[in-house]
Amino acid sequence: MSPIRGLAAVAAVAVALVLQVSVFPHLAWDGIVPNLCLLVVVGAALTRGPQFAAVLGFVAGLVLDLAPPADHVAGRWALALVVVGYVAGRMRQDVKPTAAAVVATVAASSFVGTSIFALSGIVLSDGIVGIPDLLRVILVAVLWDVLLTPFVLPLVMAMFHRLEPARTT
Repeated sequence: MSPIRGLAAVAAVAVALVLQVSVFPHLAWDGIVPNLCLLVVVGAALTRGPQFAAVLGFVAGLVLDLAPPADHVAGRWALALVVVGYVAGRMRQDVKPTAAAVVATVAASSFVGTSIFALSGIVLSDGIVGIPDLLRVILVAVLWDVLLTPFVLPLVMAMFHRLEPARTT
């Protein structure tokens, strides 16, 4: 991995985190905000593949776990975003993905990531809520992430493409 790509990825995660914890709480829908860090990880996965995205997912998840106003056991988002990065990266193709494929990948990744976060909370007895409430949270989170996909993913994917174009050999 080139150092420039690594710094750009960390900067993208930092910007996403700041927006997620400072701007979007004012636009929250039933207290649920879009997961911009997840969108950055999915963009990296679709552009660079599962290995890079899993590492970026761990970093993004860890800073998301530690950023205020975190009220859960640290490591839950790190676990969720590692899985998201790997699974979304496996969907990567050597050709440019279609808009429908990107939106479907974001929807599936949001569902998987939010579900892992919610289920790990149940397993760890961290903020016990009922299953119907968890399903509502997961549904709203997926909806938020899909709605922001056309605004975030093209920028993130273009950034990763420009930093290191795909090899032709």
